[in-house]
Amino acid sequence: MKSVKELSIESKILRRLQNTPICLQLVRYLFDDEELQVFQDYANNVSIKRLGYNDHGPVHMRQVTANSIKMLNILKDSGIKTSLEAEGVGTFEDSMCAVVMGALMHDLGMAIGRQCHEDMSAILAQPLIDRALKYIYPDDLAKRIIIKTLTTECIVGHMSTQKIHSTEAGIILIADGCDMTKGRARIPMSINTTPRVGDIHKYSANAITRIGIHHGQRNPIRIDVEMTSDVGFFQVEEVLLTKIESSPAKKYVELYAAVKDETPKCYL
Repeated sequence: MKSVKELSIESKILRRLQNTPICLQLVRYLFDDEELQVFQDYANNVSIKRLGYNDHGPVHMRQVTANSIKMLNILKDSGIKTSLEAEGVGTFEDSMCAVVMGALMHDLGMAIGRQCHEDMSAILAQPLIDRALKYIYPDDLAKRIIIKTLTTECIVGHMSTQKIHSTEAGIILIADGCDMTKGRARIPMSINTTPRVGDIHKYSANAITRIGIHHGQRNPIRIDVEMTSDVGFFQVEEVLLTKIESSPAKKYVELYAAVKDETPKCYL
């Protein structure tokens, strides 16, 4: 059974895809995919219970998907083409399909372990990608290959450990970094009470109350981070900012962060 939080984010995702009917069909298919759901659930089990990390399961992967869709739509509204569009090999909707699949599958490798999990995610995702694209584009081999390879770049690139080159993969990288609010740290903090290496990430995330993604003034995408204490700046500077700096989509982003009711600090 899916949690209330999963279903809530799914509704948000479906609303944001109303103008991309093929991608909407793809997402409905993936939301009903039992194998993908089991992978996501087990990845979260390993991440939280075995390794003591934050949420890396179905809620996180859906939230990254919602973030990615919003950012990609903002770029479209601002007249900025995706890499597939700029190269003349695909449409905006093709790019959206790759981004959605990449976001929903980017942390499947946590079911194996933390080290190189982005590569493990890409391996585990291949049959899921093939099956989904065959459902959406049964008679278009070229489109399936292009979207599959772009999806794979989105997955392997989400940790900043490998150089990525497409706007689409760059959006995933940033969207992943944006999921760092206190809700993501709630379960691991309640389960793992013994101090251990890496706790700063949980306490830092627990200080962050809101991440806003909007149309910017200087750049198309504005990201606002609100927190209850200064410890949240660690998450902004060590996680989100690092990912933005490594992203091909960096030039489209402005970033602000602040403790509630204080003047925001401008990073980009």
